[in-house]
Amino acid sequence: MPIEMPRGLPFSVDTWSRSSRAKRYHFLTHAHKDHASSISNYASFPIYATRITKHLIIRQFPQVCDSLFVEMRVGEPIVVDDPDCRFTFTAFDANHCPGAVMLLFEGEFGNILHTGDCRLTADCIQCLPMKYVSMRGRKPLICLDYLFLDCTFAGHAMKIPSKDLAVQQVIKCIWEHPNAPIVYLACDLLGQEEILVHVSKTFGSKIYIDRSVNAEYYEALTIIASDVITDDSSSRFQVCEGFPRFYEKAETKLAAARANLQPEPLFIRPSTQWYACREDYADDSRKSNKRWREAERDEFGVWHVCYSIHSSKEELELALQYLQPKRVISTTPSCRAVELDYVKKNCGIGSVSSDDALWKLLDIRTEELHSTQACLTKVNPAKANELLPQNLDTPAKAQHGSLSSPVKVGSLTLFGRAWLGIQNPSTMLEPHNLSALRNVTNVAEGLSKVGDEKNRATDECNEKFYGGSVTSKEKQVHAPFHGGCVTSREKQVHAPFDGGSESIKEKQVQAPNSDSGEGTCSSGTSRSLDFSLRKLYRSMNVPVPQPLPSLADLMHAAKRAKVCAGKR
Repeated sequence: MPIEMPRGLPFSVDTWSRSSRAKRYHFLTHAHKDHASSISNYASFPIYATRITKHLIIRQFPQVCDSLFVEMRVGEPIVVDDPDCRFTFTAFDANHCPGAVMLLFEGEFGNILHTGDCRLTADCIQCLPMKYVSMRGRKPLICLDYLFLDCTFAGHAMKIPSKDLAVQQVIKCIWEHPNAPIVYLACDLLGQEEILVHVSKTFGSKIYIDRSVNAEYYEALTIIASDVITDDSSSRFQVCEGFPRFYEKAETKLAAARANLQPEPLFIRPSTQWYACREDYADDSRKSNKRWREAERDEFGVWHVCYSIHSSKEELELALQYLQPKRVISTTPSCRAVELDYVKKNCGIGSVSSDDALWKLLDIRTEELHSTQACLTKVNPAKANELLPQNLDTPAKAQHGSLSSPVKVGSLTLFGRAWLGIQNPSTMLEPHNLSALRNVTNVAEGLSKVGDEKNRATDECNEKFYGGSVTSKEKQVHAPFHGGCVTSREKQVHAPFDGGSESIKEKQVQAPNSDSGEGTCSSGTSRSLDFSLRKLYRSMNVPVPQPLPSLADLMHAAKRAKVCAGKR
């Protein structure tokens, strides 16, 4: 599913929800269903789309009114006089499916190229304005501020042949099987009609599509390539449904032909899925190069051709070298832009300044940013390192389509989540969550008086219960938040926050530094813990954890037990 555009932009692209409906302008890059999901429920004027995309959508979703659309043509810039910011957008061919376009937005928010779904080859890049394209290794005259990129194959290192080469492999496979009475093509996806057109022209025959089985694709082909389809079921070339019914039909037809000693029909599946799922191709360069030259047959009798309407990782890296954008955001949530080498090297988040256009894109005012930074300085420096993530120099969190501010650079530690009262482990330091930091110090101070009263009573109870120190071999050390206990005999001590355990033999447990400056603590009551840490526990209404016994005490206790046992 496509991603929502940042809230600082007045338009949406390929998303149809309540939040996107609140935008003043809407764009549809192409007519695939995953990009038009819920358009019948949340469509509103104006929807900018190409003429082919508009007709295809109206066929798929009859509830959508034609009057909601505004047609745009490839290469023609359109100026939008928005009350907040005047901007221009231009559509460019996306090399994906009929009517698919990339969108270039230019305005006060910066220069944004949204590729939608694309096969971003060198020819597509050359169609873009030359001021955004690097020439002869030099930087472009103007670098794109943001590139919303189709990263479908960003995590796959496999090479993908060009669409023309893949089409020739399909035709070659048919020529090599002249005795096949019927050729079944698994080409039922918008964007694969190019194969049907070339097959029809090469062999001088129209292609049969069963309207009762695949009515939607049949209707689409009547708009795109009506001269290559037929209703005659006796045609040698026929379109079949894709995976998994394609395999079921292949198994049935091939078994029947063998049983009757007749020539076998030919089944061809042009797709990258079969290749992407085969891990052996990643390690065998000989097999990897073979797919460039010819189709391959699997154990079920189906012939495969590597045909793709999405860019390979190699093509994406080359495109990024040409465009050299400042930031890259993946439009495919399941695939990450950070998988690309260019993004790792050039799209770090550490260089974002307070006057960067990124904040306008996110609709964050610089005044709020300064107040947030001032709020963070109020936090105890001793706790700040535990509360905030440590890897501030990691690549930009453009992955999964999210733009990151300097304060939203990673997930909170378990300690930070407990402090802020956040339950979700993946919660980021969102700007609206930072308001909790403004109050956490005041809340702790407001509860400190009551906490001191409870502190004395709690410590007295703990001393009575634990007897001052834990030295016996049979004493049990209670770990807060685990709901259980473990004996020192088992030589395992559970850490209160990380949920794991460590051997007493390997590591001596140290308590946090106290106010007096003493860094270590031996066995004893909760008074030996840091005062601010004890105050924090009580402000959250959770038990104060008891200090763990020192390694020396445990060793002495073990020796005494052995001596006593020997005397007996």
